[in-house]
Amino acid sequence: MHTIIVVGAGLALLLACLLLGHAFGAGMPGLVTGAKLFIPLWLVLSGVNMWMGVSRAGYSVAEEFPIFLGIFAVPACIAALLWWKFA
Repeated sequence: MHTIIVVGAGLALLLACLLLGHAFGAGMPGLVTGAKLFIPLWLVLSGVNMWMGVSRAGYSVAEEFPIFLGIFAVPACIAALLWWKFA
């Protein structure tokens, strides 16, 4: 359940980045900029989620890494698709 919530938060953050990019970046070029900025931001936040799972929940890095990949990949792939489509 936690994984679904975190992926949902990633999608909400992606939407926020896209909307802010569109609003402050004069349309579609700003939307692409929002997608470009989202990917490294989401990588860091996904890494923080992984660190929390390892340090506080007691999982090993080997157990947490596949979850990290899934949490990062879903919103990042959507952002990359939008970047590609609107660039």
